[in-house]
Amino acid sequence: MDRREIARLLAYIGCLDPRTTHTDTGTALDRIAQWHELLHDVPATTAHGWDVHEAVRAHIVASPYPVLPVDVARKWGAYRRDRLERHTDPTPVADPDDPAAWRSELLGTRRAVAAGQAAPSTLRQLTVDPHPDLGARLRSIGSAIPPEVRAQLARYRPARAAREAATAAGRPDALSVPCPWCHAQAGVLCRNRRTGLDGGARGNAPRTTSHPSRVELAAASQTRRVTAPRPTSVAGGIGARTGAARSAGH
Repeated sequence: MDRREIARLLAYIGCLDPRTTHTDTGTALDRIAQWHELLHDVPATTAHGWDVHEAVRAHIVASPYPVLPVDVARKWGAYRRDRLERHTDPTPVADPDDPAAWRSELLGTRRAVAAGQAAPSTLRQLTVDPHPDLGARLRSIGSAIPPEVRAQLARYRPARAAREAATAAGRPDALSVPCPWCHAQAGVLCRNRRTGLDGGARGNAPRTTSHPSRVELAAASQTRRVTAPRPTSVAGGIGARTGAARSAGH
């Protein structure tokens, strides 16, 4: 903003907050110079959502303290950060074999977005259903990850591999419950923890297998889920008891 825009902004602030009004010419000029020094790189308005008057009004409504130029500068910084966080660099039209031109176009686009001169370029999203052949392909392999790829990934995600192996073999999923021995949370591999001579824990390396107490707890939990009786609705229970009473009466 130039000095004229700063003067208009200060007049607007004086209308909303009479405490900031100065009738002395020297004081007013000094205040204009101060605000211009701090806000000369902040635009009054942009084509994409920034208006310094709206920022000032929001501060006056929310805060009991008079607005300062740093308050406006902080709101402008927050506006710039928000726009850059929602921006995804589009592919430049410059020749990729010319790194200087490529970088210059990227930086130019970012500066325009941060300054409110251009709208952020967001990621493109799928707007239609998946291809019909995709469903048939998934049904044929049974999973979005082919078996050979899953086997190669097993060493990089041992917890997931252990759970899949247990499910395929019909064993209880030990990682579905916390471990009572090493206190590993559900979904986390057990740890090799030993007690030292001073009573403190020694070792914290992950185990490839779960502790036996954890396996037993998972098996007991699975048994309870399988053998638990199905809940009977209140209406159903009342109807059954009423029917039994009528049969006994006859």
